[in-house]
Amino acid sequence: MLMKEKPWKNWEHITKLDPDKHISKDNLKTIVESGTDAIMISGTQNITGKNVSLLISMLKDYEIPKILEPATPEAVMYEHIDYIFVPLVLNSTDLDWIVGKHKDWIMNQTIDWKKVIPEAYIVLNPLSAVAKLTKSKTDLTSDEVIAYALYAEKYLHLPIIYIEYSGTYGDPQLVKQLSESLSEASLFYGGGIDTKEKAAEMKRYVDVIVVGNVVYTNMEKFLRTIP
Repeated sequence: MLMKEKPWKNWEHITKLDPDKHISKDNLKTIVESGTDAIMISGTQNITGKNVSLLISMLKDYEIPKILEPATPEAVMYEHIDYIFVPLVLNSTDLDWIVGKHKDWIMNQTIDWKKVIPEAYIVLNPLSAVAKLTKSKTDLTSDEVIAYALYAEKYLHLPIIYIEYSGTYGDPQLVKQLSESLSEASLFYGGGIDTKEKAAEMKRYVDVIVVGNVVYTNMEKFLRTIP
């Protein structure tokens, strides 16, 4: 990895914003000033260069770390973005989500490598849009999940492992086991965090929690997820 700094080592809470969902300027200001450590622009459905660019433009004047987590190479852009977190969906049964789209991206774009951070994704909610899109095998045992994570950490040397339950609250005991198995990579968790209690529970086991959906349904609940 070309980038030596690992800013996420000092983060605890990331807010994920979906380019396909409307967010008002007032709510965006509330989010940025809430104490969240970074904003992640990320989504699965109807992600276009146009709606990604619009969300970035709304954020560009705020002094907060901005991460783009692209769903497709076409949605990658660099202006006003600090980091590009590029997922490898390890439990996908479609190689496109492990290497194919990444290869196409490298072949067809001039990449600002200093902004690129690879991350290992393990998708565990079978009903989620991301699981369906990536054809992920989600009926995994805890040993299988740990094996994927160790493969990412020890073999691929990826700096981030992201456990994605997207839309539902995951298994804290599994996340705990996973945390105890890792020694180098940072562990991110996303999915179903919509209360202070859930945020605190998952934060006991992971380095960073990622909170998204509740932003669009209940701002007060969102604010209570921040450590």
